[in-house]
Amino acid sequence: MALATCAYTSAQTKAGPVDPGVRGGVAGAGDPLKGLTADEAAFFQDGMTRFAQVEAVSKGANNGLGPRFNSNQCLSCHAQPTAGGSSPSQNPLLAVATLNGAKNTVPWFITQNGPVREARFKRSPSGASDGEVHDDFVITGRTDAPGCTIAQPDFLPAGDPLTGQHGNRNIIFRIPTPLFGAGLIESIPDSAILANLASDATTKSSLGISGHANAHLSGNVNLSANDGTITRFGWKAQNKSLLMFAGEAYNVEMGISNQLFPQERDETPGCRFIATPEDTLNFTTASPTTGSPTTGNSNTAALSDIEAFANFMRMLAPPTPAPATPSSEKGRNTFGQIGCAQCHTPSFTTGTMIASGSSKVPSAALSNQTANLFSDLLVHHMGEGLADGITQGGAGPDEFRTAPLWGVGQRVFFLNDGRTTNLVDAIRAHQSRGSEANKVIERFNKLSTQEQQEIIDFLRSL
Repeated sequence: MALATCAYTSAQTKAGPVDPGVRGGVAGAGDPLKGLTADEAAFFQDGMTRFAQVEAVSKGANNGLGPRFNSNQCLSCHAQPTAGGSSPSQNPLLAVATLNGAKNTVPWFITQNGPVREARFKRSPSGASDGEVHDDFVITGRTDAPGCTIAQPDFLPAGDPLTGQHGNRNIIFRIPTPLFGAGLIESIPDSAILANLASDATTKSSLGISGHANAHLSGNVNLSANDGTITRFGWKAQNKSLLMFAGEAYNVEMGISNQLFPQERDETPGCRFIATPEDTLNFTTASPTTGSPTTGNSNTAALSDIEAFANFMRMLAPPTPAPATPSSEKGRNTFGQIGCAQCHTPSFTTGTMIASGSSKVPSAALSNQTANLFSDLLVHHMGEGLADGITQGGAGPDEFRTAPLWGVGQRVFFLNDGRTTNLVDAIRAHQSRGSEANKVIERFNKLSTQEQQEIIDFLRSL
């Protein structure tokens, strides 16, 4: 349903604002950044091709799925509304569970109309803090994994399969984060993020918005324990760079070791079929996807998969918003007036960045660009209602990165665990004991139904 033509009945208006759902029309996403050089475009296309590649356990043209995994390709988790997006409306994991003869039981929180979910355990069987991803599936029974007999984790007792709520209290869920515009996010200088943090301090203080010291160095941001710079990718801003993001996902979500994460997460004898790391640089000229010699002057074949994934994300354009309407424009203004923009910062300007190349020439596509992401890229206390009990780096049990809102008009599932498909519910879930958003949501609740609706229309236009 297109926002510009959406009409609400008087009954709907009286009942409160209505989320019209995923915006119709052209996706306006999935394209490369404007202004890429020919080389940059070639690396983007190579990364996109590998992003869609289906992995198997055997080597061949693959890098070795498993032993434990959530899916067998990047695209399956990042498909809405197109490659690089978020969880699709029809869950692909049901088919992955038994592919190639696998004996997996589909976990209760994976359902046809629910989101792709990864599961993290709060505590191990010994009672110690855990927090790690426990993959949904194993390669046991697959025709390309003879002799492997490891078992799936125990995810019971079951809860509501659509929301993921009310089940095993030791498990929390995460859904895929969209990747659109990720290269622009990576290109924002730390100094710009810190300047934004310090801005409008009186207003932020009056609203209870602060941020939290989140690493071994002082400051109210999530800082890398390696060099103290600001981390910015993932639900808790736990990853510093797109390469780190790609390497972790390849290992954790598909069980493929790589040069950033060189060990298998499960080293059970009989379940390892390829020497580690499975994904590496390719010193020969053979294509990593076809195994055949490459032609032409492209150097893309030399890259590992995680480098190719990072290039795809780095040069993936942000989504194009829908044309403004009177309602969405009013909603944009009200969004700022009630304080939403204090965390969902409308835009940043990127620094001078190099995408690739030996000439060290700054990338025109990444440098000095306006990134309309609607996020401050900081972590904030979101209260006990959204708390997941997991600490990552310095981000504590109820802290999350401010989710970028560009592209939200075409997302299906919301919040870190995908518990709702309704934007109105997602907004109201920001309010609970201990949340920095409480006073802003109080302001939202005091708006007229029409004003609330205009905010929803604005968000669905992004």
